[in-house]
Amino acid sequence: MAAFLYRLGRLAFRRRWYVALLWAAVLGAVGFSAVTAPAAPDEGSSMPGIESQKAFDLMEQRFPGSMADGASARVVFVAPDGQKVTAAGNRSAIEKTVVQAADGAQVAGAVSPFQAHSVSKDASTAYATVTYRVKADDLTDASKQKLEDALQEARDAGLTVEVGGTALATRPAAGGGAEGIGIAIAAVVLLMTFGSLAAAGLPLLTAIIGVGVSMASILALGSALGLSATTGTLATMLGLACGIDYAVFIVSRYREERAKGHVPQEAAGLAAGTAGSAVVFAGLTVVIALAGLSVVGIPMLTTMGLAAAGAVVISVVVALTLVPALLGFWPRTVLSRSVRKRGRNKEGGEHNGGSRWARFVLRRPVPVLLASVAGLGALALPVMDLQLGMPGDEAKPTSTTERRAYDALADGFGPGFNGPLTIVVDAKGADDPKAAVTTIEQKIGATEGVVSVSPARFNPAGDTAVFSAVPAAGPSTEKTKDLVHTIRTERPAVTSVTGVTFEVTGTTAMNIDVAQKVQDALIPYLAVVVGLAILLLTVVFRSVLVPIKAALGFLLSVLAALGSVVAVFQWGWGAGLLGVEQTGPIMSLMPIFLVGIVFGLAMDYEVFLVARMREAYVHGDRPGQAVVTGFRYSARVVVAAALIMMAVFSGFIGAGESMIKTIGFGLATAVLFDAFVVRMAFVPAVLALLGKAAWWLPRPLDKLLPRVDVEGEALSRRSAAAPAQAAAADRESVRV
Repeated sequence: MAAFLYRLGRLAFRRRWYVALLWAAVLGAVGFSAVTAPAAPDEGSSMPGIESQKAFDLMEQRFPGSMADGASARVVFVAPDGQKVTAAGNRSAIEKTVVQAADGAQVAGAVSPFQAHSVSKDASTAYATVTYRVKADDLTDASKQKLEDALQEARDAGLTVEVGGTALATRPAAGGGAEGIGIAIAAVVLLMTFGSLAAAGLPLLTAIIGVGVSMASILALGSALGLSATTGTLATMLGLACGIDYAVFIVSRYREERAKGHVPQEAAGLAAGTAGSAVVFAGLTVVIALAGLSVVGIPMLTTMGLAAAGAVVISVVVALTLVPALLGFWPRTVLSRSVRKRGRNKEGGEHNGGSRWARFVLRRPVPVLLASVAGLGALALPVMDLQLGMPGDEAKPTSTTERRAYDALADGFGPGFNGPLTIVVDAKGADDPKAAVTTIEQKIGATEGVVSVSPARFNPAGDTAVFSAVPAAGPSTEKTKDLVHTIRTERPAVTSVTGVTFEVTGTTAMNIDVAQKVQDALIPYLAVVVGLAILLLTVVFRSVLVPIKAALGFLLSVLAALGSVVAVFQWGWGAGLLGVEQTGPIMSLMPIFLVGIVFGLAMDYEVFLVARMREAYVHGDRPGQAVVTGFRYSARVVVAAALIMMAVFSGFIGAGESMIKTIGFGLATAVLFDAFVVRMAFVPAVLALLGKAAWWLPRPLDKLLPRVDVEGEALSRRSAAAPAQAAAADRESVRV
């Protein structure tokens, strides 16, 4: 591995014009494809393997043309203080609004609240539902404007009118300049780390090119593969973070090799052969973690993971080829100013901050280990109260009409009215379908926790019915979750009496089922991803205990990060500072998403830091001295890389979409804990206590595992054997 990457780095350095032009051509080609490709479809929400999805599919099959996932608008009317919606003037205005809203080419139907009996007991609030034949993304501007005009009629009459549903849903703000914020902070960190504009700009340039290729590829393939805007956001997030970090490690190693006296081309080859090897295996761990999301069985999660994994692969290839090529254009300008002017270099100095910290930990491994474990353990405690769900309109800012509609319905009809359960009765083959459906309505209506049920609506064939059951509690509460489980548990008894079966669906039931699906998939996912990563790290480090230690450190950082997410987004600690309008359950997909991405990033730091320790140990350092050597050369760069990742991820906290906001916060805190606590304290403390045993590998396993030479032993032999030839070739390449 090291020898191959060494040759690749030298080739890219020597043929830098060809490499640069090749990447420019790739970026141009995928960019042109992205511009000319058809628009990607709206993001699918299919969740195979759960009851609510099965019921949803049955509705689409038995109610042809109704589009179970068609757009809808729940129009809420609130009378002025002291008045009622049933007053003659208010009633007339509401009925006119409903009639006008129903008059549209894409409208499937709209029913007056006075016909549907959707008026609150105190008559202060009423609502009407407008359904459409098409999805929200397919609604024309004319249809939306017609609805807006109808609502204005009621507002002019003095009523307060708010709209929930998907028809006029407020689009979440983009990342709030997330990419720009992250890049700006990364530039400052790089400039402070390297002391050179060229060295700071090179990782940014290559990362932007890599992200450009990734995003253009996603847009070009979006229609064919069903990739969404959210998919692109995650790919951008990880592409920027990994792309900058991988380039940073190679540039840093290049500067180190130059400090040892190597000429530019040889230094570029050695950087690609050593740091490049770590980049390859670090990238592989990230790809494993992201591709492993397909184990969960949720299509959206699978496409997001695979697209982001593709972005990471592109970042690795860019780091191994374009970075050495650009070093060929600026072989001296990437060095610090002091080196260029006076020939001094502090890269990996004998007594820098990294080595001093490592010696401190080696002298006090037990207190450092206990402090790091106790601190992260305390931060992880809120995980015990983790509640999963999906944020609805209640999580939106009060400035949106959807949130105000949600609050008005909760005030007028009760909190459960915003999360009704949809009951789909399959009466095919029943002797008396109507009687069977009536029995089911009565049974569910009498269930404790159900406030009311709506009249059943039959399909044209008369073999399927749909009705709603309104819970007493809100859609994201544990009481509603228990109610869904109770209804399903009592189903066999009802089926034995009526001869027909039913299923529970709707947004509330869908969220409950997805949360359960994710929870059930978490352990198998961890087993697959952690198992593959431990196997990979065993090959890289040729050790049994180091990979296990890496996995334990990851668990500490990810649990602490997840605990922080619970404390902020569920408990509300500091929520206002992050722009979180409403606290509540953590999104169902968040834990497994956080586990997957953080595992990959945690292994990044593990590979970069410990690979350097392994290299020093293989080349003759004692175990303790190997830890010091690894920190002397890698600690500063790992800290810079962590700060860059935190900057990139923190920028996404400003996103309007709650999923991206939560992921950005979770990843930023996870990188903070993993880089500055686990890798800087937990790892050296454990290695200090293990001593030589840390690098132990059973002899049979040693013979079985392939040798990938991440330490660059082949490069050391090569450098000792032919220094003169390498120097001559380098001088020739620089002249070219």
